[in-house]
Amino acid sequence: MNALWIMLALLTAGFAGWPVTAWVFRLARTIDDRADAGGAAGAARTPGGDAAEDPSADSTTDPEIQAPLEAGPDAAQVSPGAAPASPGAPAPDDTVSSVRILRGGAIIGILERFAVCLAILAGQPVAIAYVVAIKGLGRFAELKATPVAAERFIIGTLTSMLWAAGVAALAKVLFLG
Repeated sequence: MNALWIMLALLTAGFAGWPVTAWVFRLARTIDDRADAGGAAGAARTPGGDAAEDPSADSTTDPEIQAPLEAGPDAAQVSPGAAPASPGAPAPDDTVSSVRILRGGAIIGILERFAVCLAILAGQPVAIAYVVAIKGLGRFAELKATPVAAERFIIGTLTSMLWAAGVAALAKVLFLG
């Protein structure tokens, strides 16, 4: 019976964590959009404020921020040459090629949640440090080069780990005693 509860906890941590993490990304995006809108309105009232004149100051026209949330929790796409989402925004620069960052993030997130949940269920929480180290070292170059990717990496990692730890702790308390 314990094997069944462990398998159920792993599946819940791994796969149910995906929509939870996507929801947290949407929440973070909403908060950022509100903060950007408030900051742009304040800069527009300020004499000489560049934010009112600079389309890149608005988060809806910043191609680096336009990452598809439905693609998965850690899957950000930076398209410097992509067309802006808002009508009337400046035309893209055709000389810049699209760069895909944090590839495989959704699968990595699932595996990360499996590993965290399994580490806690096995009574080896120190193994979580290995997961964080491997993930951070594997993404270091992308994270260093792209601040947007680093932000998404931190949000996705913390959300995934908290979800997996919560599921594992709940399974341990309720079912595995």
